Amino acid sequence: MSDFALNRTIIGDCRQTLGTLPEGLFQCCVTSPPYWLLRDYQHPDQIGKESAPLEYVEALVAVFRLVRRALRDDGTLWLNLGDSYAASAGGGMGKNSAFLDRAAARFGVREQKASKVVAGLKPKDLCGIPWRVALALQADGWYLRSDIIWAKPNPMPESVTDRPTKAHEYVFLIAKSERYFFDAEAIKEKATHAGRVLDYTGDQKANDADPTRQRTLPRGRKITVGDTRNSRTVWTVPSQGYDGAHFATMPRALAERCVMAGSRIGTAVLDPFMGSGTTGLAAEGLGRKWLGCELTEAYGSLIRQRTAQSGLPWPEEAAK
Repeated sequence: MSDFALNRTIIGDCRQTLGTLPEGLFQCCVTSPPYWLLRDYQHPDQIGKESAPLEYVEALVAVFRLVRRALRDDGTLWLNLGDSYAASAGGGMGKNSAFLDRAAARFGVREQKASKVVAGLKPKDLCGIPWRVALALQADGWYLRSDIIWAKPNPMPESVTDRPTKAHEYVFLIAKSERYFFDAEAIKEKATHAGRVLDYTGDQKANDADPTRQRTLPRGRKITVGDTRNSRTVWTVPSQGYDGAHFATMPRALAERCVMAGSRIGTAVLDPFMGSGTTGLAAEGLGRKWLGCELTEAYGSLIRQRTAQSGLPWPEEAAK
């Protein structure tokens, strides 16, 4: 591990601060950038207020090009993004007035009113921002490995009557190289039929489309389903409020899942859009080091409060 100081947040525009980081230091990046036309953080350099989707996408591609430089060759990017609607107040993502009022009063943040005219989009169009960003990163050289649905059992209510209420966001698993670190064991799920004994009869074997598997499952073979299974691409994680945080707090459980799958104990995790510090909190609690970049000085105290830990022993050995 480098002598570069970690477990801290650098205040400033990540498009400048990321270039000061050592190359190849971080095992993974776990982040949730400001969503397009959803919030106005009252800062002249903020990302998310661009007039057109392409400008927003280009801004994020530039950021993650710098992130790629800071990642190890086997590093990954875990990117959480929500979508927005053209010509809809607040991006059509729903409202929670009491929470928004508290945050606005403390940090001067307000809902962003989307432009009534967006080039290439009709009023009420779903913008498809997450996929626009993911495909642009793929074109920029990243390996797009998985689209994960973050399913919210407690979504924010919406007063819409002509479409379903939005209850999901995307988490993209994106790799720097063709071969990368991924700890499948760390995020295995409880098996649906744990302990069930499966008896492969001739008919069941014949219906198996995989000929290799047919040869390895002879007639009459009994298999007991294990306790766990590989993680699926739908992750059900409740939204998590944080009184005093900024508007878009990633649930700690979601950040932890990404950190566990994307990094070894003792390695470092990066978040170029640190916000209220959830990635740092998750990383520190799981025995990883971390570094965040945050544009808004007001959130620095929140990050320090949330990540303040005493007596956490850091593993001396980081996997190489």
